[in-house]
Amino acid sequence: MITKEDFKNYRQQLGFTNQQTAKKFFAGKDILPTVDFNYINLFNTRLSEIIEKINTISHHSIEHESINLFNRENIYNVFEKLKKNQIIPKLNNQGRRPEQVYFSWMRGYVISNYFLRALSIIFEVNITDIDLIGDDDLINIDTFKRTPKADLEVNLKNNSKIRLEIQSGFQGVNDIKQHKVLEAKRIFESESISSLAIHFDLFNGQVAFVKLDEIEEDSVNWITRQQMEGQTVFNIDQNYFVWKLIDKPPKFRDLFFGNHE
Repeated sequence: MITKEDFKNYRQQLGFTNQQTAKKFFAGKDILPTVDFNYINLFNTRLSEIIEKINTISHHSIEHESINLFNRENIYNVFEKLKKNQIIPKLNNQGRRPEQVYFSWMRGYVISNYFLRALSIIFEVNITDIDLIGDDDLINIDTFKRTPKADLEVNLKNNSKIRLEIQSGFQGVNDIKQHKVLEAKRIFESESISSLAIHFDLFNGQVAFVKLDEIEEDSVNWITRQQMEGQTVFNIDQNYFVWKLIDKPPKFRDLFFGNHE
C-alpha cells in the first residue's frame, strides 16, 4: 500500500524538503520574470516629464525651483534603491507586469512627495511636521505593499493630529477604495484621529478633500467599479473638488466639510 510516507520520501529523493517547495518548483512559481529595465527607464523618463509639466503650471507658492534635483532624489534614487533590494521583479498586481506595477506605485509616490510643500501650506505647518506612516518599505518586499493605513500624519499646531490618504488620479476617474474608509473609521473610533483623503485629479487639474471617517455607509456615492474587479468604491463627487492646481492652496481651516451629496 502506498502511504504518505512514500510521498514524502519520493519528494525528498527529488531534493525537496517540504511540500511548498515542490509545488512552487512544478508550477514554476519560483522563477521570477526578467525585468525589462529599458522599459523601466522609459517609465522613469515619463515620471520626470509628468512632474516637469505639473511644476510648470502649479502655483508659484508650491513650485519646485530645481525640478531636476527633485526628480533625481524622488525618481532615480528611489529606482536604484528598489533595484538594489530586488523589489521590482517581485511586484505583482492582478497579473500585471512588474514594470507596470512599478510605474503605478512610483506615480503615486512621486506626486505625494511633490505636493508636500502644498500640504505644509494647507495645514500651516512645517514639512518636518508631516510624518510618513504608510507601510510601503523600499527595502523589504514583505512590507512593500498597499495597506489600508494612511500615508501621512500631520502634527497640527493645536497639538492634535490628522491622517492623510494622498491619492492621485490620471484618467478622470476619482474614487476612494472602501477599505480606506473602513480603516479611517477604525482609527477614529480607537484613537480619535480623523483621516482626510486628498485626491489630486491630475487629468483635470483639481484637488478634492474628503473626510474619510465621516463618509456615511448609505451614501449614494458608493458604487461598484467593474474595471476594478468589481470593488466597492466611494466615487468622489465634483463638489468635493475645491482647489485648482493653478491657484494657491487653500487653508485647511477655511475648508467646508458639509454634505456634498
